[in-house]
Amino acid sequence: MIGYLKGKVKYLAPDYVLMEVNGVGYEVICSGSAFSRLSGVKSGEDGEVYTYLQVKEDGVSLYGFSDHQEKSLFLKLTTVQGVGAKSAMSLLSSMRPADISDAIATADAKRLSAAKGLGKKTAERIILELHGKISADELIGETGVPAVKAALPNEQDDDAVSALMGLGFTKQESARAVERAKGTGADTIEQIISIALRGM
Repeated sequence: MIGYLKGKVKYLAPDYVLMEVNGVGYEVICSGSAFSRLSGVKSGEDGEVYTYLQVKEDGVSLYGFSDHQEKSLFLKLTTVQGVGAKSAMSLLSSMRPADISDAIATADAKRLSAAKGLGKKTAERIILELHGKISADELIGETGVPAVKAALPNEQDDDAVSALMGLGFTKQESARAVERAKGTGADTIEQIISIALRGM
């Protein structure tokens, strides 16, 4: 099992990141936050990503996450009937892990179903099967602030993503661009959109 990679970021594609580790290139399908983190790696420096190797009859896929918490949430999501790896990654690219955990804890199916390819019934099933199984750590974001209090800025993120989609970008491209923009310190919707567009 490949659980973690650290190496050079050789190529950033729309749907995967190519990482070179000890002379071997790994194609990693990354969550929005993992993609954002790897895209910010300076030339000559190593990037790192937590991974999950999925082996199926029709092929092998390597999924990448920004931290162990995000990987743990991914694994929980894929235990839900009807939620495959692609649906779980779509959700993680649309929302921050702490916000997903908060939506599950507060039974907010509408918030979850906003993710591409995730219908209302599937969102309700996620809540039904995972409610009560989310730990306190998963309800806290990177800043240490409970996700419930961090929900308001997420509405701003959604508005920024919608604005970029209105300009013809896909939801995944828009979400990643917004994450990158926020990583530069942008905090108003105007700043986020402006910086995101420069990086598209």
